[in-house]
This record gives sequence, structure tokens and C-alpha cells, in this order.
Amino acid sequence: MTITEVRIKKVDGDNRLKAIAAITIDNSFVVHELRIIEGRNGLFVAMPSKKMPSGEFKDIAHPIDQGTRELIEKAVIDAYNKPEE
Repeated sequence: MTITEVRIKKVDGDNRLKAIAAITIDNSFVVHELRIIEGRNGLFVAMPSKKMPSGEFKDIAHPIDQGTRELIEKAVIDAYNKPEE
């Protein structure tokens, strides 16, 4: 699996949400609404989720294994940190 594109939309304001991202996988599949959040240990990527009737949030798309999660997180965080042109 190769992440072939990452699009970042930075969010203004003084809150934990820093940006919304979309990734394209192998030039053929897009995942929207990944969130870049400032956590206690730095930035992390939250997967797209949906609020359930119980009030809890449930991921609607997510990696199955840690290696894939790390690949996605690195690509998204690197794109977020890249200087704007």
C-alpha cells in the first residue's frame, strides 16, 4: 500500500484540532476527515468517526494493524509539517 497524496486543511483557533486531512491510497481510494490533534505527547492522527446514539464515537475507517497506522500517521504528520509553498 502506498499513500500517493495527502491533502491538509489547517484549522485556525486555539484548540486541540490542528487540521483535517484526506489521503489517497494507490491513486485509487480516498479517505476523508482524518483529524490532526495536539495531544499530550504531540500530534496524532484520529481516524474518521461517527457519533453513535449512545454518545460514543466509533471509527468508520481505520487501519487493521500498527504498521499501517504508523504509515498513515507519518504521511499525514509529514504533510502537515511541510512548509507551505
